[in-house]
Amino acid sequence: MGKKTAVNLKGGETLALTGELGSGKTTFIQGLAEGFGIKGRIISPTFILMRKYVASKFDFYHIDFYRLEDGLENEVKNLGVDDTWGKNDNVVAIEWAEKIENVLPQEVIWIRFENLGEDKRKILIEGI
Repeated sequence: MGKKTAVNLKGGETLALTGELGSGKTTFIQGLAEGFGIKGRIISPTFILMRKYVASKFDFYHIDFYRLEDGLENEVKNLGVDDTWGKNDNVVAIEWAEKIENVLPQEVIWIRFENLGEDKRKILIEGI
């Protein structure tokens, strides 16, 4: 699903991913990276918060707020994360985006994951 989504992204998009632990967010992002032509292993930046990958058309930022507490708007600004979104030469994918919903740009694509068990997922995409 991520790989198929990647072909429709042109740059400037911010993807806000939500869903419980193990619902498929990181796997989706791995598919995006593959669709962008990024080689190598894509792992969630849980402890470093953000990883940057260079794709052929733009830079791809993978951000993960799993370990951070809710309501960290100031932390987001201090880290410079908000400097990555809304730029035509970037695509930004944020795991656990609900934790920073108040500081996300208005133009955001929400991707909501639901674990249905037995390797089944429900994915709802809003804002395209």
